[in-house]
Amino acid sequence: MYRLFALAVTCLWITSAQAQSIAPREGWVVIETGKAHATLLADLKEAVKANKMGVVTQAGPTGAARNRGITLPENRVVGVFNNDFAVKVLATSTAAMIEAPIRFYVTEEADGTATLSYKTPGFVFTPYLDEGGQALADLAAELDAKFSAIATAASQ
Repeated sequence: MYRLFALAVTCLWITSAQAQSIAPREGWVVIETGKAHATLLADLKEAVKANKMGVVTQAGPTGAARNRGITLPENRVVGVFNNDFAVKVLATSTAAMIEAPIRFYVTEEADGTATLSYKTPGFVFTPYLDEGGQALADLAAELDAKFSAIATAASQ
């Protein structure tokens, strides 16, 4: 009986769980917007394309959770990269390619607005700079500018 009660309480807690807002942290850019999640996600995809990058991956648990009866705030991880950068990164460090695609994170807040977050490429590639040298640092800086432009366009 106790196990059944504990399971019921756990399920209730999970189905009503609210995600925490993304807090600023080292290496991250966090942009709060007044946009709804779906709007910010669509604007992000447009900004990626406009900046000659590609959406390589997308993942988010909310749809599958909803099918299981669990309500979560909307969130989507969007992996962004392109083949030109992939070839250039590989020329500097094979290991660094594990970080591609670099991801944006679109999260829904309790008030219905959405936040756009990402780790800067310069931060993501830092562990590989001994191997990739200045060429990788230069690529990371170029990607930092690209990701900043995408984030700015998407969040306005």
